[in-house]
Amino acid sequence: MVTPIGPILAADETFAHQIAETFANVASSDPSWTEKVCAMAMARDGSLQLGFGLGKYTNRNVMDGYAAISRGVEQVTVRSSRRLAPDPLTTTVGPIHYDVIEPLRVVRFRLEPNGCQPIAFDWTFEAVVPPVNEERSWRRSGYRLATDLVRYHQTGVCSGWVQIDGERHEITPDTWVSTRDHSWGVRYDVGLPPTDLEPGGGIPAGVGFQMIWCPVLMQRPDGSRYALHLHYTWHRLGTHGQKMVTAGVEYPDGVVDQIVDIVPTLRFDPANRRLLGGELDCRMADGSARPLTIEVLDDTGVQLGAGLYFGFGGHHHGEWRGELHVDGERIADCSTPEMARALHQIRDTVVRVHDPVGGAMGWGNCQPIACGPWPELGLADENWM
Repeated sequence: MVTPIGPILAADETFAHQIAETFANVASSDPSWTEKVCAMAMARDGSLQLGFGLGKYTNRNVMDGYAAISRGVEQVTVRSSRRLAPDPLTTTVGPIHYDVIEPLRVVRFRLEPNGCQPIAFDWTFEAVVPPVNEERSWRRSGYRLATDLVRYHQTGVCSGWVQIDGERHEITPDTWVSTRDHSWGVRYDVGLPPTDLEPGGGIPAGVGFQMIWCPVLMQRPDGSRYALHLHYTWHRLGTHGQKMVTAGVEYPDGVVDQIVDIVPTLRFDPANRRLLGGELDCRMADGSARPLTIEVLDDTGVQLGAGLYFGFGGHHHGEWRGELHVDGERIADCSTPEMARALHQIRDTVVRVHDPVGGAMGWGNCQPIACGPWPELGLADENWM
């Protein structure tokens, strides 16, 4: 065939094509092209949290995923990777399963009992608010397009069960919450760092970087619900800084009230840079104030590094591990300074959020990063990424 076309898949029967190719191929040949889902479920008291991730790397012929349970400072993680072809549409990697039950509303996340670690779970996410697009992630590194990624997130409740060390816990919508996101495009930090490219600069010494990504399910005393999505990135050098805010108040009818600025007053443990809580002074698009308080519920919080975010143990997302590879570990204490560095600090911190303007209290996961110098927070000029 003069102009090769990808294999025909079941998805090619749908009227959803957007490029002149089959669904077996993507528009870019970049090996960093990724489609990924990431989700968490947590008990409202912060005692237990589940983490889930699944990624498809079409140009690497890989699908991989992780499933984790966090209980206090302890975390148990199972990871799996498989050859993508000849079954690129089945979202199963070994014992890890992702199933869309009702598009944009109900999704099931499963970890089967396995021989790697004594954990298993089966939780079904049910949306409280519609999915919301985030700002496109876009970055150049020299002349190369290093990141071009779109993502949506969604907040809801969940039901199901989780088992650890033979002990089963029930998951109910009135005692647990769940959040998820779905992204696709050219992604950062995929595969082993290349050795034949100009080294990336990273965050320079003297520059402070701070971030949170935080979806929260809010509930009023009368039982009515809405969601918050709180996200900012902040680079600072001395008195100069640049901050980007993508945040909003999300309602079940699809209305989103934009938060245009967030001034954080957060506290971090200088030994491991774990978030301890704090306040966010938010400003709405109409100029009104929306102060929020973030309360960290427990040491519980899935460390995303164990799911290979930014790499762990010499391995990275999208890395070829063979036809099928399953591994994992049990970390007794993720909070030690040494382990916090190895796991890159970022985790799904279990938080409770108070919103006096909305008259509600909520629960969700806050992914924080505090890198470099923040002397007013007691943080030295150290790169924790």
